Parts: sequence; C-alpha cells; structure tokens
Amino acid sequence: MSTSRILKWVSGGLEALLGIPVLGGSIVLSLVWTPLAIMLILHIVTLVITKKEGSGSITGSVLGIITSCIGWIPFVGMAMHIISAIILMVDAAKAESNHVGN
Repeated sequence: MSTSRILKWVSGGLEALLGIPVLGGSIVLSLVWTPLAIMLILHIVTLVITKKEGSGSITGSVLGIITSCIGWIPFVGMAMHIISAIILMVDAAKAESNHVGN
C-alpha cells in the first residue's frame, strides 16, 4: 500500500470523526481549534505525497484543506468534514482497487 493511500485513509477517518455531530464540535472546541490546524497540515502533506507518487486524485486533499480553513463555522464545518471524509476514503479505495488487478 502506498504512502498516499495510507494518508488518505487516515485523513478520511479523522475527517469522519470530526464530522460526527456534537462529538466533532466538542473535540475542536475543547482543543481550541488545534485539530483544524493539524488536519490542515495533514491534508497538505497528503496532497504533496499524492502528487509526488502520482497515485490518484488530489480532490480529497484539496477539499480537506478548504474544510480545515472553514471548519470553525457551525454546521458548515460538520458538513464539510463529512464530505471530505467520503471523498478521501472513496479515493483511497479506488486507488487500492486499481492496484489489485495489476
């Protein structure tokens, strides 16, 4: 499994966690928005490695960067976390299925 796929699964899972109503907001607020900064860095690293490896779409990482920047907005942030999680995990799964047949 490539590094970019692992990072997509990890960042997608963390986005899903932050998208859970009440729990995600509680995590972000209790840690004074630090999770959003950490996720921003993780998405940038994932984007750079995905581009370097040439392995899959960068859409999830770009959307994750946007989500990290606007995730502080109630309800909008929750929706964006969920959407980012879905796109990242679908992209990671597609990358895996593309390599199974090779």
